Amino acid sequence: MTSAKVPPEFVSFAHELAEASGKVIARYFRQPIDIITKEDLSPVTIADRETESAMRALIEARFPGHGIVGEEHGSEKRDAEFVWVLDPIDGTKSFISGRPLFGTLIALCQRGRPVLGVIDHPAIGERWIGAHGHPTLFQGKPVKVRACPDLAKASLFASSPEMFDPEDQPRYQRLRHACKMSVYGSDCYHYGIVASGFGDVAIEANMGIYDYLSTVPVVEGAGGIVTDWQGNALTMASDDKVLACGDRRAHEKVLKLIA
Repeated sequence: MTSAKVPPEFVSFAHELAEASGKVIARYFRQPIDIITKEDLSPVTIADRETESAMRALIEARFPGHGIVGEEHGSEKRDAEFVWVLDPIDGTKSFISGRPLFGTLIALCQRGRPVLGVIDHPAIGERWIGAHGHPTLFQGKPVKVRACPDLAKASLFASSPEMFDPEDQPRYQRLRHACKMSVYGSDCYHYGIVASGFGDVAIEANMGIYDYLSTVPVVEGAGGIVTDWQGNALTMASDDKVLACGDRRAHEKVLKLIA
């Protein structure tokens, strides 16, 4: 990852994107709206698409040379030095069910590597932001991961145990049995929880880059680590698997368990 400090203007602009997305989402949350089934059978709504459109318009106006990769509206200028990666509503199933833990994920990548990330939860008014060279902030205050090298004392997060394919289930189950407890259904919220020191391990699969690149600066800016299942740094070219740990010693143990 580049060692350069992310310019403050990018950080403040990321907050602007989160504010704008939250205003769109507020118009639709817990309102009767149509649910569309995409080709991969996942649900999407007008809220997802309008939220992403609002963020894309702001990026194109402020930084016309930057690229954009969005879950709903595809890619443009993907090879640019700076590329924004957007997931307007991470946890659409939660959103359409009236559950407030869905989030908006915003990442800024430089030369393919995430250097800035936002995990925003507009329904509950909570936001984490991490950027290279800056401490991770939650509600404007610095947060830190907690020390937990012993998996037997660790809390484990995943959106759902059903997200793991049959070939990955044995690896996930080994990890689940090694940890103290498992927590499901929190969508992207658990990455913020790990960054804030209230959780220890998050593992997921069958993800797109818009689902996890934003979590990297957030967790790592709080002292943790986020990689793929082989321990490689995450980039715009990474696969569908992600592992986040607050304690790097625990991360090494998890990698051995799921090898």
